[in-house]
Amino acid sequence: MNDEYFMRMALKEAEKAFQEDEVPVGAVVVQDGRIIARGYNMVEKLNDPTAHAEIIALTSAFNAMGSKYLPDATLYVTVEPCLMCAGALHWSKIGKIVWGAPDVKNGHQCYTGDKNPFHAKTQIYTGFLAEEAAELMKSFFRKKRS
Repeated sequence: MNDEYFMRMALKEAEKAFQEDEVPVGAVVVQDGRIIARGYNMVEKLNDPTAHAEIIALTSAFNAMGSKYLPDATLYVTVEPCLMCAGALHWSKIGKIVWGAPDVKNGHQCYTGDKNPFHAKTQIYTGFLAEEAAELMKSFFRKKRS
């Protein structure tokens, strides 16, 4: 299992969101080569603007590990985290973040520019399976407009 495998698992979570008429973002948290948490956007389902895929996955991971910090874990998320999720990821001290498509309208970089909002020790990898993640988002919004 490698980064591609885990990003594909995050894409499966995003597809669940798509099927439930949620913005299709999915996430998985991996530690020691196994998925310890999953999440997908549930904003509409829960009537909660904070119910983003990253937050759902992080909360589940904290509970699974019995810790508020995840320095040995990796988050795979299909779209660049927003500013709220970037803050949560910062405080989690997660070891690595891998995301797919950039979010040019709501991604954290819209607000932070080149400033890194994540923990200083967090490794960041971007653009992983970006085309697949972006196509899922485009399909969702095309469907909404039709």
